[in-house]
Amino acid sequence: MQLLDGRKISSQIKEELAIEVKDLISAGERPPHLAAVLVGDDPASSFYVKSKVKSCKEIGFESTLFQRPADISERDLLELIDQLNKNPEIDGYIVQLPLPKHINEEKINLAIDHRKDVDGFHPMNFGRMAQGMTAFLPATPYGILMLLEKYGIETSGKHCVVIGRSNIVGSPMSILMSRKSKVGNCTVTLTHSRTKDIAEEVRRADIVVAAIGKPSFVTEDMVKEGAIVIDVGINRVEDSSRKRGYRIVGDVDFEKVAAKCSFITPVPGGVGLMTVTALLKNTMLARKRSIYP
Repeated sequence: MQLLDGRKISSQIKEELAIEVKDLISAGERPPHLAAVLVGDDPASSFYVKSKVKSCKEIGFESTLFQRPADISERDLLELIDQLNKNPEIDGYIVQLPLPKHINEEKINLAIDHRKDVDGFHPMNFGRMAQGMTAFLPATPYGILMLLEKYGIETSGKHCVVIGRSNIVGSPMSILMSRKSKVGNCTVTLTHSRTKDIAEEVRRADIVVAAIGKPSFVTEDMVKEGAIVIDVGINRVEDSSRKRGYRIVGDVDFEKVAAKCSFITPVPGGVGLMTVTALLKNTMLARKRSIYP
């Protein structure tokens, strides 16, 4: 069993991006600028956004955080998005999800200029991705692709089972793993809450992508020997033995499943770090304006 070390690969890619930033500056250009919109004070969202801001500083990106109260009106949030769309100094930005219930997330996502949609959620980017065209890829799936590529994992001809069909991870991951590319060419099965026997489907998988949001959902008996397991889950589980009162676990029962795998991602230290790195890669693409000439 070999760990797919997100921390290691993330550091490598950040070093590559830092060199690109220096090249831009040497050519008389400004560095990429990533902005983030954070509504409310959810601890998990706040931590995630701050990690993005920190990563920007590490590699020489400019970053701006727009924090707004949880009771901001939908109209005011849309006005902020319009300002970001029109600001030529901001190359890309994200609106951190989830948003308060009184705000329509779909309306917000549609309002984002797809040329600055470095999260890859806009239908324009999703549609281009689905047709194999150049696009901002959704950050988490993009991070997984980079992880597989950096470890030289052959995916062609393998059976990939994706657990979960969200628009953020599951659905785009199923498309990307089936596309004709270096990391892809898989036969893909997309499973979800209505799948009759998920365990049986997973047992057939050469590659498992678990993104269902249920702690330790994938158990030892569900994984065949030599499988490659990508754990996207980040779940808080109460643990009185920990100082914080909880521990972070994935959607895979790591301790028991790992021994059967050829490769597996840890949680934390796996996909989560690659998601932030993918966001930085998309922002660099936006800065270079190579995606939409």
